Amino acid sequence: MPYFPEHSLIQPLDTYNRSLLDQVHPEHWQNPNPAKLYDLVVIGAGTAGLVVAAGAAGLGLGLKVALIEKHLMGGDCLNFGCVPSKSLICSARMVADLRNAVSLGICSYEPIDVDFVTVMARMRRLRAEISHNDSAQRFQNLGIDVFFGEAQFLSEKAVAVNGERLNFKKAVIATGTRAADPQISGLKEAGFLTNETIFSLTERPKRLAVIGGGPIGCELAQAFQRLGCEVTLFHKNAHVLDREDIDAAEIVQNSLIHDGVQVILGSAVERVEKLETGKVIHFQHNGEIRNLEVDEILVSAGRSPNVEGLNLEAAGVAYDQHQGVCVNDYLQTTNSHIYAAGDICLNWKFTHAADAAARIVIKNTLFSPLGLGKSKVSDLIMPWVTFTDPEIAHVGLYASDAEAKGLATNEIKIPFTKVDRAILDGETEGFVKILHQKGSDRILGATIVARHAGEMISEITLAIATKQGLNQLSGIIHSYPTQADAIKKAADTYRKTLLTPRTKFFLKILTKFS
Repeated sequence: MPYFPEHSLIQPLDTYNRSLLDQVHPEHWQNPNPAKLYDLVVIGAGTAGLVVAAGAAGLGLGLKVALIEKHLMGGDCLNFGCVPSKSLICSARMVADLRNAVSLGICSYEPIDVDFVTVMARMRRLRAEISHNDSAQRFQNLGIDVFFGEAQFLSEKAVAVNGERLNFKKAVIATGTRAADPQISGLKEAGFLTNETIFSLTERPKRLAVIGGGPIGCELAQAFQRLGCEVTLFHKNAHVLDREDIDAAEIVQNSLIHDGVQVILGSAVERVEKLETGKVIHFQHNGEIRNLEVDEILVSAGRSPNVEGLNLEAAGVAYDQHQGVCVNDYLQTTNSHIYAAGDICLNWKFTHAADAAARIVIKNTLFSPLGLGKSKVSDLIMPWVTFTDPEIAHVGLYASDAEAKGLATNEIKIPFTKVDRAILDGETEGFVKILHQKGSDRILGATIVARHAGEMISEITLAIATKQGLNQLSGIIHSYPTQADAIKKAADTYRKTLLTPRTKFFLKILTKFS
């Protein structure tokens, strides 16, 4: 089977990328002859689709499972998201550490020589090495019928791929999302990058503009600045990461500026024109029209669901062009035989959210006879991380969410200036903030800003999921010195609020009889 045009996104076609493609879309792959009836047909081989297919086939129950992928197995996470971006972020952090080494008594030499070609080659090599986990051959070895081609529903219980009809008992739509087109005049003509093409760069752009100050925009703006680009970040609102805790977003924004990123807030890009010397961005800022010439433009302004071409109408599946496939709390579509999982239907656009949703789908499609014992999305306790430096990690409710639910709250904030390990590491820019119900130790949510916030948030996620309150966290022994000790300090701070005058009176009596 020839490569689809989308394989042009995987560039250059060096040894590493050829190895990747051999795994995630083999050039000479032969689609199998369809079975008469599948227990489960999964459309989309990103995280959600792969987990559903492997989970169903791996149970050893003899279930007949088909997996259909239009482009590249592994989806965004492997090919254009988590994997390549974290490789670059690792290299970029090393640059930052070298620049900060003098404050730790280590001599470093400026300017630091960043070999951009080698950084990108390392990323391609690691991506190729990891790709086996998502490979067509691995899933075939699991007993899954793997089809490459464009899926199109024929009816409520049948789908076509490359002219072949696949009949199913149940189906799962897991086609994910793509970078949204911001519809800026002249942008297409000038040319631009998205998360699907920026990892194909082989030469470092001297001047890079990033449109959009959300998580992806901030992560890549900081990484490319540290790797030697002159980065300008355009964001339409008053501060970056505006869906996050405002104190947390301010720390990351200041970190971007400290790294040298030019952050232009409250801006609106009006048009782009291509010149021989570069691409000129015309934008509005503080009531004035200004312009900036750059070499490349990265667009990171939201995501659009991949619903086109599926012929969802034939299957009786309702969808929205902006929100994706419509599902209920059980991830069931308007066709009771068809479910959805991952970015195509969730507000949480995270790999781990897709994984969690896939597990719900396995349970609800295969092991909930007559609808009994179904699992709900609303029961999930979902953490997330923005992988800037420092990272922002969050789980549960924000104060505004709690207020909307009519919950009275208190907030405990422990700055890392009060945490010994953070002081010793020279990483005091950050905090642990825990929101709890007023008059109770019940944890409602938490935000952590730290170099390794993503590693720390799981403790609080577990506490919320298992209904362990601040009293219990206070009783947990934390190794010293660690930055996670900030969590215990927050819990201890709550315990101290329980020392009311009346409590102290009774404690004093106890000491007399002890």
